[in-house]
Amino acid sequence: MTVAGAKPTAGSTRSKRIPMLDITVLAGGPSDEREVSLASGHAVYDALCRLGHRVELRDIGPENLSALDRPADFVFVALHGEFGEDGTVQTELERRHLPYSGTRAEASRVAMNKVASKRRFESAGVSTPPYEIVERDNLATLASRFGVPAVAKPISSGSSVDTWIVRTPADLTDAASRVVDKYGSALVERYIAGPELTVGILGTEALPVCEIRTKREFYDYDAKYVDDDTQYLLDPDLPPELIDRVRSMSLIAHEALGCRVFSRVDWMVDANDQEPYVLEVNTIPGFTSHSLLPKAAARVGLDFDQLCQRIVELSMLLDA
Repeated sequence: MTVAGAKPTAGSTRSKRIPMLDITVLAGGPSDEREVSLASGHAVYDALCRLGHRVELRDIGPENLSALDRPADFVFVALHGEFGEDGTVQTELERRHLPYSGTRAEASRVAMNKVASKRRFESAGVSTPPYEIVERDNLATLASRFGVPAVAKPISSGSSVDTWIVRTPADLTDAASRVVDKYGSALVERYIAGPELTVGILGTEALPVCEIRTKREFYDYDAKYVDDDTQYLLDPDLPPELIDRVRSMSLIAHEALGCRVFSRVDWMVDANDQEPYVLEVNTIPGFTSHSLLPKAAARVGLDFDQLCQRIVELSMLLDA
């Protein structure tokens, strides 16, 4: 299917203009985040069509790579989670010498693995919550080694899928056991109580800090993609020096993992001492109506269409 739309808006993309392109948007995929990925893919597809590009939206998975057989000038990866965000599809795109959006394969693998990411953060001097890797053979003694409250979650997953905040030793063992049963291992980290922040990265710039407020215990899958009462504050009532510090450290975290073009960096701030702790860097953040990177970009004058155009331009510039 070939779709034509309006000419691109000049806006404030601040990068070298490119001609109209044949673009394949990859969405869907096999992960637990499939439905979110489909929503992101549709939104990106619509934006690129409005900009006048010749676009096809394709579902893809490890058993069916036919979407990559289509001749295209560029591939926009709107896949979240396993296969799409862990370097797998990026490796195939690189093997086929297809220009694509965002972070390269090796850095994608590191960013998707929360333990590997934490080690990079620590080496770069960016604080991250104390943690432990839990497997079946050390699960029984977990509660005696690790205090509560704590967070138990998969080492490689996104959108807060299978993430648990626990406040008793028994609940810690139970939650970690559930994650280990499903994934083979679990990441347990100290729970940081305080404001939850996120920072979008675009090119070499940190976008405005956004504070997330939800009526749920934490910013889980439903708070991210279902709830309409989750609040996103782009002028959070926090000390200016803290805002500046989080923005600058977000760029450091992004670069420590080897990310490029765009990402979203998630933080928790300890309410007692105002110390920020990085949780993770998302190399393919959402492009839905609830998503935070588009909200932050809009705050600095880039509407959704311009954001998608900027991502295409910056990606192609780095691949040139």
